[in-house]
Amino acid sequence: MNLFETTLAKKNLGRPPVWFMRQAGRYHSHYQALRKTYSFIDLCKKPEVACEATMGPIQDFDFDAAILFSDLLFPLEVMGMGLRYEEGPKLDWHLRELGDLERLKGGVSLIEGLQFQAQAMRMIRQRLSPEKGLLGFVGGPLTLFCYAVEGSHQGSLDSARAGMKDGRFEGFFEKVKDLLVENMRIQAESGASVIAMMDTCAGEFIPSEYKLYAQGALRAVLTEFRAQVPSIPVLYYSKGTSWDHWESLADLPIAGMGVDWRTDLSEVLMRYGTRWAIQGNVDPHWLFLDPQELEARLRKVFESVLRVPVENRKGWICGLGHGVFPKTPESNVKLFLRIQKEMFSENGVSS
Repeated sequence: MNLFETTLAKKNLGRPPVWFMRQAGRYHSHYQALRKTYSFIDLCKKPEVACEATMGPIQDFDFDAAILFSDLLFPLEVMGMGLRYEEGPKLDWHLRELGDLERLKGGVSLIEGLQFQAQAMRMIRQRLSPEKGLLGFVGGPLTLFCYAVEGSHQGSLDSARAGMKDGRFEGFFEKVKDLLVENMRIQAESGASVIAMMDTCAGEFIPSEYKLYAQGALRAVLTEFRAQVPSIPVLYYSKGTSWDHWESLADLPIAGMGVDWRTDLSEVLMRYGTRWAIQGNVDPHWLFLDPQELEARLRKVFESVLRVPVENRKGWICGLGHGVFPKTPESNVKLFLRIQKEMFSENGVSS
């Protein structure tokens, strides 16, 4: 196993791996150069270009894992909702009422429209050093539903809430479940060493709503994926959630939990570090700070982690609590990795 895989298994006694969500993105000059030639859709759907976009941050910053350059909304496109990017994703129509479910396609056969991800994954794995982890990813059922209804993961999400009660969520999940599992499977079988499930809408729902609607859907998808591909772990990230949300995940088949910056990292490690691998959770806004201030804050966080018992941090994946923002200085990304590697050297982690 490489460092990333060893950490997901909560067996890492050395330096924790570093991986950022959106580490390939608009802040990075490598990505900007590609965008002069290719559209965002091209970057995702042309496997050789997706591979190049994915590899850029590995080459320039030496992250410990790469993540497939893609988008979590492509299942909605193949389900018949259309998808284009105009200053953000735009669907052709939304699930405004129960009858709209009849317009929605479903089933495993739709996976043919997502084979570009598997092709890109195989290319990435061929180029990527065996010492590096490789993540595939999908959206969580709740987040995909929110996009299908609202067209976004922001705002009040009142229509999505109503859809949980009027049958739209249940009907949507019946159509997306098998496709989502198959999407995870083809990524895993094409070279992913872990599948990340991104639930960026999760924190918009109070814990009782989340438990009532999201947990059952998560269980169904994760249980089926584990039955089909038992060797590939799942890392589940839910933005904006808290302790009461996470208790709903207690018996789900996930290897790791991603947390955002709103919760103290050392507290999360103390409470959950022996149950799950923990991914996160430096505030991505910090990367806009003056380098001296950024270094001081990073050292403070990393020192707090070093005070956590080794048993509770053997599964810590160092990173941000969400993705790298556009216009983030590349120099601060490099500073983050330099400080992390310095402080978590063999001497540092064995103290």
